[in-house]
Amino acid sequence: MTTPLLAVQNLAVTFDTAEGTVHAVKGIDFTVERGRTLGIVGESGSGKSVTSLAVMGLHRGATVTGSAQLDGAELIGAPDDHLRTLRGRKMAMVFQDALTALHPYFTVGDQIAEAYRSHFGGTRKAAHARAVDVLGDVGIPEPARRAREHPHQFSGGMRQRAMIALALSCEPDLIIADEPTTALDVTVQAQVLDLLTRLQRERGLGLVLITHDLGVIARTADDVLVMYGGSAVEQADAETLFTTPRHPYTRGLLDSLPRLDAAPDTALRAIPGTPPSLLAPPAGCAFHPRCPAYAATSDTRCTGERPPLRTVAGGHRSACIHDEVTA
Repeated sequence: MTTPLLAVQNLAVTFDTAEGTVHAVKGIDFTVERGRTLGIVGESGSGKSVTSLAVMGLHRGATVTGSAQLDGAELIGAPDDHLRTLRGRKMAMVFQDALTALHPYFTVGDQIAEAYRSHFGGTRKAAHARAVDVLGDVGIPEPARRAREHPHQFSGGMRQRAMIALALSCEPDLIIADEPTTALDVTVQAQVLDLLTRLQRERGLGLVLITHDLGVIARTADDVLVMYGGSAVEQADAETLFTTPRHPYTRGLLDSLPRLDAAPDTALRAIPGTPPSLLAPPAGCAFHPRCPAYAATSDTRCTGERPPLRTVAGGHRSACIHDEVTA
């Protein structure tokens, strides 16, 4: 049995604040294989970005427990110096807002070249040539000229391509893309997603794609992890998740999507209520205050212990005691 590129087990992240302890991530498990894309989906505040930052070792002031192994090597609790040797070279991240992730003072080419030299050394000229090459790889026209420009001189879509180029510059095995298409128009969004998918397949990368948009997941992901209130509530391959969702939250997300076959005056369906507070989450299943299954039954098991993910069919897992009713 081959070792997964990334194996996360019982990962938990908490933050101590003046108001109390925030349980941002509560013991989630997932794996990422080489050449496959894992989509992590959920509303804002579900714990998606916190999970990715924990894997990258970028949290400050947080308590992170559990295990995250990259090629069998443990990341959680590893020394900062060791993690710095891995970030960029073995794993890289495409951040949500490229304008704030890129330094405004330095040119785009200089920033890519600096990352390259930090891992491989070499001359400034060779590093700059590498920067021009990867900018060309991600479809930026006139890469030699654009490498000498600053981030504010790039459009939103071009900046996101530059972020992808920065992530690819040291040829990592794993890329985590955190909402890489946020605030982009649909045409540019499609171009960025196609670029990520093409590069992932050409280079055999493991890709983690974090988003709140199920349309993005349908377009790109092989496997899907649905998060709610800091927990994983459903996990399956993409085809299974879209055709036979088992958790009421996943069903609610899918029902909220607009349909091409709906009548023109059909109102969009929304999940009632708001996501739970991570300072004072509801007892039992965090979704039960918004759940139609609980509303119909008032089952006291929903307000008891938090239901774990359990296998419901093959590799399909769901965290709902009403699964046999809603399936």
